[in-house]
Amino acid sequence: MNIIIAPDSFKGSLTALEAADAIEQGVRDVLPDAEIVKFPLADGGEGTCEAMVLASDGRLLREEVTGPLGEPVEATWGILGDDVTAVIEMAQAAGMGLVPPDRRDPLVTTTYGVGELIKVALEAGCTRVIVGLGGSATNDGGAGMAQALGAKLLGPGGEELARGGGALADLERIDAAGLDPRLENVQVYAATDVTNPLVGPQGASAVYGPQKGASPEMVEALERALERWAQVIQRDLGVEVRDLSGAGAAGGLAAGLVAFCGAEIRSGASLVLRMLRFEEFLASADVIFTGEGRLDRQIEFGKAISGVALLAEKHEVPVVAFTGQLEVEPDKLAARGVSGVVPIVPGPLSLEEAMSRADELLQAAAERAMRLLLVGRGLAEPRWQDPDAEVAG
Repeated sequence: MNIIIAPDSFKGSLTALEAADAIEQGVRDVLPDAEIVKFPLADGGEGTCEAMVLASDGRLLREEVTGPLGEPVEATWGILGDDVTAVIEMAQAAGMGLVPPDRRDPLVTTTYGVGELIKVALEAGCTRVIVGLGGSATNDGGAGMAQALGAKLLGPGGEELARGGGALADLERIDAAGLDPRLENVQVYAATDVTNPLVGPQGASAVYGPQKGASPEMVEALERALERWAQVIQRDLGVEVRDLSGAGAAGGLAAGLVAFCGAEIRSGASLVLRMLRFEEFLASADVIFTGEGRLDRQIEFGKAISGVALLAEKHEVPVVAFTGQLEVEPDKLAARGVSGVVPIVPGPLSLEEAMSRADELLQAAAERAMRLLLVGRGLAEPRWQDPDAEVAG
């Protein structure tokens, strides 16, 4: 039997790779000789780099860059097995996990380190760069990223602006003459699962600013700053980012990537699947096992599982999803191409215990699902024998 194992992470418990390993073990407990291909998934957020690098036999690298508060941080990035595609998670250089709660201030946090990682990728000879946009601590519209790549952001007196989203309110002019020329020969993708525009009620500041420590007054200031940012980008670079779908991702970093790197904004889940050539493996697959920590209505909006199910439906391959929390009706999942759902928690457990035991619970759930699958395919062999039955011979 040919089985594809393609889970997302079980956040707080298992990485996508750990989840894939647990499912594989559960399958092999029932069918040791199963043909298995593993695709740990991500949708542009946490785990995207690791999932893509491992699935493509690439390599993970480390680089010291400028963190969101201007202090040095060690960031992980990767090069895929094709040796020309770099994968960067913006959270590695400008993520919430790098800023203590008492220092969160999106007026000053910067994406400068993201630009430094892009520059490192260019120096490594990469001609394609994927930037995963998730977990951001910033709201600077990608201004810091642009500064690291050589753009000058000038104030009323011709002085260079300080880093951080708040400074953009004083932006007078963009000088892009010093922008790294290698960007002209590189395809950049901004991978995200959100569609928020840069500004407005659904924009970066209003929706995500409070999560990053912004007070209502700070949200208003950041909104004005990004409005100015969009205006000057339009005037000086000829690029419209204000109302672009997805431009508000990662505090507007997506907008900066489009304006300064010529990036395309893509669904993170779809991009990951395409780069890993996932569809090529579906022709011979009998079933796909996927899953994540919580299944909710977000599956309708481009999560990794929805991308898997969409391609599976095209090739008529059934999809079974494992989850810790099921918060969407089965018929809604079926409409998205998920044939069946298997909760991994077998009985009453505290959230803490369930998360601490996620590996064994997922493995056991995969074993149960595999046994049911064999019954459905008429492949299960009865192991019970009547002790009073007459023994032949």
